[in-house]
Amino acid sequence: MADHPETLPDYDALLVLSFGGPEGVDEVVPFLENVTRGRGIPRERLEEVGEHYYHFDGVSPLNALNREIISHLEKELVSRGIDLPVYFGNRNWHPLANDTAARMARDGVRKALVFATSAWGGYSACLQYNEDIRGMIDHLAEQDLPAIEFTKLRQFYDHPIFIRVMTDAVREAYARIPAEEIAGTRLLFTAHSVPTAADTAAGGPQDPHLYSRQVKEASRLIAEAAGVDDYDVVWQSRSGNPATPWLEPDIVDHTTELAGDGVKSVVVCPVGFISDHMEVIWDLDSELAEAADELGVRVERTRTAGPTDEFARMVIDLAVEVATDVPRVGLGEVTVQGCTVNGAPCRPGCCQIRPNSRTA
Repeated sequence: MADHPETLPDYDALLVLSFGGPEGVDEVVPFLENVTRGRGIPRERLEEVGEHYYHFDGVSPLNALNREIISHLEKELVSRGIDLPVYFGNRNWHPLANDTAARMARDGVRKALVFATSAWGGYSACLQYNEDIRGMIDHLAEQDLPAIEFTKLRQFYDHPIFIRVMTDAVREAYARIPAEEIAGTRLLFTAHSVPTAADTAAGGPQDPHLYSRQVKEASRLIAEAAGVDDYDVVWQSRSGNPATPWLEPDIVDHTTELAGDGVKSVVVCPVGFISDHMEVIWDLDSELAEAADELGVRVERTRTAGPTDEFARMVIDLAVEVATDVPRVGLGEVTVQGCTVNGAPCRPGCCQIRPNSRTA
């Protein structure tokens, strides 16, 4: 217990809000139906997409990884003398956010902080979590349960702790490269691609391309801190209509080009993901690794930030920041959107254009 406990005045709980994932073969298609609800995607296509999950017995690692983050958060709260229960809710699979909100209301929670498991701006990374919060509020009203005021913590792409953890991860990956290959090794930062129209809308008309600019700025900060001058920002996990333009270059395509230029080793930093979930273990550790092996390219993939004590410390720092109005800390030069209350946008027009194509 801390000698001088910190406080989060007026807040009753912390909710970790995430995407969700199946935890068994029978859950895969129902989960994907939730993800793609309203988009008219036939079941046969969902079965094809589900092959990624079937490869791992239908279990996404995401829920387990989020529970690990929650365990670290609970320990960090105890170490700082903060008495705050931590809840867990998902957009697309159990524990569903609406069910968790109902449990929180029955437990007496009336004012909750929300940590959304994304560092970024844009529709899928930020505004959609605001929509989830509004959905929870509506659900409580429909169930005639007491209202909860939800405050979502701000984006953290340039937080010093996040940058430091990922810098250490890059250095560790370089340490695994044989000394004779270091000079010819290329550093690749990768994040989830989105339709270019969605990226244009990110941040609204006042601050377009917020998502991709934040990813590039975080990559720059990490590369500089790691002492690496030669790096690229690439994208992965695109889906949907092939005719729809998405952020490029794709990581496999780019690695193929690098191999053609004589590059023999790449360090891959999945800066866009806080945990080793499906887009990391399948798209990078399986598809990229297989393609690179055929090309004769060594791949050293860095760890992610989420399952660390330092990451938990950052989340609680963000909570203290919003609860006590301490100065915001950040290293980047690209906008960081602030906290939102009950799902309201940070400012009019921010991320308001809903993309037509997303995951699956």
